[in-house]
Amino acid sequence: MPEEDDNTVYVGSKPAMSYVLAVVTQFNEGHETVHVKARGKAISRAVDVAEMVRSKFEETAEVDDISIDTDQIETDEGDELNVSSIQINLTQDQE
Repeated sequence: MPEEDDNTVYVGSKPAMSYVLAVVTQFNEGHETVHVKARGKAISRAVDVAEMVRSKFEETAEVDDISIDTDQIETDEGDELNVSSIQINLTQDQE
């Protein structure tokens, strides 16, 4: 796994708490920034994860940046499909 992905949590179809735990674990391992990424229908779950981390688990964490984009992916049939994506950067000062 590339080094820049060490502090990235990719949000998919699992329950939000699975991803919250992954983000909290990254902070506990000493990362100052954790990137929460999602595409398509998982975008709302990624927003929920970021808000749950900030409000309930790591109250010193802040949203540093949010970026949105459109990714082009290829379907099984070979067609190009546009899918929305989001990246939420959460930061926390390490004491």
